[in-house]
Amino acid sequence: MSLYIHTVEAFEDNYIWVLVNESNNQAIVVDPGQADPVAEFLAQKDLELTAIWVTHKHHDHTDGVDALRELFPMTHVVAHTGHDVSPDQTVSEGSTVSAWGYSAQVWDVAGHTENHIAYLLDRDGTKHVFCGDTLFSGGCGRVFSGTIESLFDSLTKFTTLPDDTLFYPAHEYTVHNLKFGLSIVPNDSAMQTALHNAEARRQLNKPTLPVTLAHEKSINVFLRTKDPAVIEGVKAKANLPDTKPLSVFTALRRLKDSF
Repeated sequence: MSLYIHTVEAFEDNYIWVLVNESNNQAIVVDPGQADPVAEFLAQKDLELTAIWVTHKHHDHTDGVDALRELFPMTHVVAHTGHDVSPDQTVSEGSTVSAWGYSAQVWDVAGHTENHIAYLLDRDGTKHVFCGDTLFSGGCGRVFSGTIESLFDSLTKFTTLPDDTLFYPAHEYTVHNLKFGLSIVPNDSAMQTALHNAEARRQLNKPTLPVTLAHEKSINVFLRTKDPAVIEGVKAKANLPDTKPLSVFTALRRLKDSF
């Protein structure tokens, strides 16, 4: 079976990820905040939508669900009960979702919102994580209705995955996130290279995503809260009560909120 993952752009910087099974011309979409660009993509590729996976309740991830259901009445909507949609399959931590014989595990990755989940698709020995707004390349989600403690725990949970795991965040925030990271650790060569590469891709209107966990461990300050260089960079900009990873993470998130 030929399974490919495509991006569909929405709003100003959203990515709606589309899993395409070329063997049967079927598709699964993740977080359709807008219906029209998804419908256009499906029509261009002559694809039938069979499922929608939702990661969290924000409108830029859910507003296209009902319209796509009308266009494709057999669509199977997968979501948590707290996602403000009417799911055909209710999922939470430990649930499993099927995709043409492949299995996607559901993880609770709250913090950006409560009840935020991620879908971990295991395909041919590689994990593909549709992480919504929990992890971004070079950054992480802002805390809205979740808590900073749960967001920290969720990112820590992601770091337990294999280094070749691919992450599919829902926004193109990479350049801005890396500029923030360099405001904390200005001389970080890995971050400087990543920023240069990201800017080059954006100039060509190409996505900077997906990214591997190994890459994020190298360039994402929110995953480097034990790194002395990051700790010193935070200390230069904020009052730290201590240097525990959660304290550093909390300070980083506050600094990013006003960056």
